[in-house]
Amino acid sequence: MPALVMLVLGLWRLDRGGMWRDEAVSFQVGRRKVPQIWHLLHDVDAVHGLYYLLLHPVLAVHPGEVALRLPSVCAAAATAALVAELGRRLVRPRAGLWAGLLYAGTPMAGHYAQEGRSYALVAAGATAATLLFARSVRGGSWRAYGVVLALTCWLHEFAVLLLLAHAVSLALARAGRRAWRGWGCAAAAVVLALLPMALVSWGQSAQLAWLRPPTAETAGGLLRRFLGPADSVYWVCLALGCLGLLRLVGRRGEPTCAGVALPVTVVPPLVLMLVSQASPLYVDRYVLYALSGAPLLVACGAERVAGAAERLWGRGRPARRRLLSSPALALLGAAAVALSVFHQFPLLRDDREPGARADDLGAVSRAAGRELADGDAVVFVPAAMRNVALTYPRPFRGTRDVLRVAGAAESGTLYGREAGVAELRRRLAGLDRVWVVGDRRLLGARWVPRNPVERAKLTTLWQQFTGREEAVRGVATVRLYVRPVSGWPPSAPPRPARR
Repeated sequence: MPALVMLVLGLWRLDRGGMWRDEAVSFQVGRRKVPQIWHLLHDVDAVHGLYYLLLHPVLAVHPGEVALRLPSVCAAAATAALVAELGRRLVRPRAGLWAGLLYAGTPMAGHYAQEGRSYALVAAGATAATLLFARSVRGGSWRAYGVVLALTCWLHEFAVLLLLAHAVSLALARAGRRAWRGWGCAAAAVVLALLPMALVSWGQSAQLAWLRPPTAETAGGLLRRFLGPADSVYWVCLALGCLGLLRLVGRRGEPTCAGVALPVTVVPPLVLMLVSQASPLYVDRYVLYALSGAPLLVACGAERVAGAAERLWGRGRPARRRLLSSPALALLGAAAVALSVFHQFPLLRDDREPGARADDLGAVSRAAGRELADGDAVVFVPAAMRNVALTYPRPFRGTRDVLRVAGAAESGTLYGREAGVAELRRRLAGLDRVWVVGDRRLLGARWVPRNPVERAKLTTLWQQFTGREEAVRGVATVRLYVRPVSGWPPSAPPRPARR
């Protein structure tokens, strides 16, 4: 049932009519030939390499937004089922039902279920590894645990923090030497398997230069996203989660639900936030897999409430016993989860709108299609805005990308290679008008990038052209720049603040 609910919510309005910039990268890289993907990974996005390779055959069947997001929907449904199975094994079936339904109804899970990136797949792999971990502590083989977690880490290397969470769970379970030895061997194998990719991605860490250190507000926001953004849902889930912590340590060698769920929820985000104080690496989607522990904690608390109700009021009249029977309580808990989903339905609905993402490249392409004509010169500011043309090429057919010197796929880059500063100025000097698809913050001089080519674009546009703007959703714009008639001064260049 949790998998079915997650699948329905994931498929609901899956086609939003536009991709945002990260999804667009997945789309255009996943459609490249395998050697071209391999070429790209040497310089950028190695951390997403396995995901791009898995996405390649999916997009080969039918390239489109639905196909791009469908693996994430299926992965989210699998995660809901795995959370339910964890609750069943560590507590009882009704607690598993509640936990799985809570996961399926969480807006954060629904958000990434509809995103064409690797994070929902990482969450599924991490939850499967946690389920195998719980089985292995009780005497099962550690081999499958190591294999699943290693593959998950290759989907995103920050999943390796799950090893620390499982170490804490072992300590809380007061596991014996045999369990520690088995986990240690599996953990060493995971780290060794991940090492080549970690070394390559470390050399590509400049991609994360835009991040800032997380704050206490960041941690509070993540907790609210884990438990439910709506106030009433958040406080009820928080109270039940705290109640679920009362049985954090169980019998020696037996992991409890809270002993597994709490470290999974807390340890990966906490460690990444602490590391990010020195070298910013934290983004909430990087620890989406930690979300699976939160509904388990809430279900543990709900199970304690249900158990107390059975003991206090389940005796006496047959009608009362039937009302508080296990099936009736299971349905009552499921109804409570359904009520929380109904209460947060406006959030789920709004998340299906293109404006819920950082930008909407589909809207930008539609604006370009209304304005551009055959033979028009086009400049992208910054070069990453070329992602619009790579993802939605139709509006740009017949136009001239005046600064491009090599395409994205053949150059092994995300957005292609552009002319240097001197060549850039020469090419722009021969134009009387040019369309700019750009970031309004850049064009408005709210900040200037460090890249000298991007600075040269802006300086030339400010000094030699005047512009008019057509606003597009979010920070993107399609703007025509015209060289002034002789004697007319160009627009005065603004004074930007460097960053």
